[in-house]
Amino acid sequence: MKTVNFTCLGALLVAGLSWSCVSLATATEPPTPYGVTPTPAQVKQAERAFYAFCHFTVDTFTDREWGLGTESETLFNPSAFDASQIVGALKAGGAKGVILTCKHHDGFCLWPSATTEHDIANSPFRSGKGDVVKEFSEACKAAGVEFGVYLSPWDRNHPTYGKPEYIETYRAQLRELLTNYGPVFEIWMDGANGGTGYYRGKVGPVEAKVDLENRRIDNKTYYDWPTTWALMKQLQSQAVLFSDVGPDMRWCGNEGGHSPDTVWATITYQSGQNPGTNIPHLGSGTRNGKQWVMSEVDVSIRPGWFWHASENGKVRSPENLMSIYLNSVGHGCTLLLNAPPDRRGLLHENDVASLKQFGEHLRQTFATNLAESAVLAASNVRGNDSRYAAKKLLDSDLWSAWITDDSVTTPEVVLELQGPVDFNLIRLREDIRLGQRLEGAAVDAWVDGEWKELAKAESIGACRLWRLPKTITATKLRLRVTKSPVCPALSDFGLYLEPEFAPWIPPIR
Repeated sequence: MKTVNFTCLGALLVAGLSWSCVSLATATEPPTPYGVTPTPAQVKQAERAFYAFCHFTVDTFTDREWGLGTESETLFNPSAFDASQIVGALKAGGAKGVILTCKHHDGFCLWPSATTEHDIANSPFRSGKGDVVKEFSEACKAAGVEFGVYLSPWDRNHPTYGKPEYIETYRAQLRELLTNYGPVFEIWMDGANGGTGYYRGKVGPVEAKVDLENRRIDNKTYYDWPTTWALMKQLQSQAVLFSDVGPDMRWCGNEGGHSPDTVWATITYQSGQNPGTNIPHLGSGTRNGKQWVMSEVDVSIRPGWFWHASENGKVRSPENLMSIYLNSVGHGCTLLLNAPPDRRGLLHENDVASLKQFGEHLRQTFATNLAESAVLAASNVRGNDSRYAAKKLLDSDLWSAWITDDSVTTPEVVLELQGPVDFNLIRLREDIRLGQRLEGAAVDAWVDGEWKELAKAESIGACRLWRLPKTITATKLRLRVTKSPVCPALSDFGLYLEPEFAPWIPPIR
């Protein structure tokens, strides 16, 4: 560890015409980052933590999950579409952003596109003058949440899919979405690539007779992903790019709303791995991986991704959503929760009610850090410099951190609380700007004259949440780093009392 000494030249005392030297504080250099580190856009994504998905297209009107590309544009005609109602309900649920399925596998574009006639301009919606993407982006801006886009690489309607010309069509659609609708926080791609489809282009006013063909592509080469990703970054440099292989966010490996207990933000990809390929350790990541690609947990509030009337009574309860939150955000991942509009173009009353109660529960749970007034005593502080003091664990700066000397890799800090405190939830964060450094941490409470371990974990990362089996009352706690190859940089510690859930009664049964 290096220090920089500052000395003043002195101050001229006019009366005595002499110099006096004043000693300034010693500033200590921060530690060297460990391994690969996140980009500013990835750090911002970690701060968002929880955002939403909206699956909405012709599938909403056909009761399908995957359209065939045969669907008539005339099918899309929501009777009371209100993007503000949808975005408002998602914001009430705690979502920091909304990603819209601007084009799903069926190829129907929710904006008037110059690349196809299979779009909203040929639907009766708003008398052919509608633009769902625009209304969503404007509703997000008005609500103060961020806007993201999903554009399916597979297109079961476009006549050139599977041919080289389609790649230019896909990139042209990206240009339309990424230049006409303001800032985008995430661009979402999945691994569905090629197979049976209509591949005929515009269907006409009445759904055509199903005449499917099979077009296979080599997903390792067909899309030329490095060039396509570079275009996305050129048009929206602040956006993160998601696919099951990144490059900025990766799939958690399931759609059940959970991740492994130990999750690393790093992973090692081999060259030539593209969306739709099988990646080892996708859910857990790889300790000391060569790329920083955080895991994103995507899950729907319903059994399906699109709205189906038969699923109105199967909306996840607020309590279930909290469990998902703890097992995604609480494991250092981000959460992408889907809530699909119905044929009115609104979120169904059951979805709205569950989101509202879940959002209120989140806000009540994290409203007050019960440790914020604690007195902290650390076994070591880097260079005895106040910029790295243990009190940084409790300040309002998400990324200011308690950091130790390079040689101290298993320190501890004791928190003396201001009297007995009841809590059942613990939060811990690392300053991920310096890499994912820890390989073990634990929290103890002083009970009956001795330390008793409450929680422990191998990975911490952007956020670790521990929900305790029962409420604990304590006046003193201890945070221990149990394993780390380098000095730790812990940025946040919190104690919370999660309230009990009110009974979940869907408005419509």
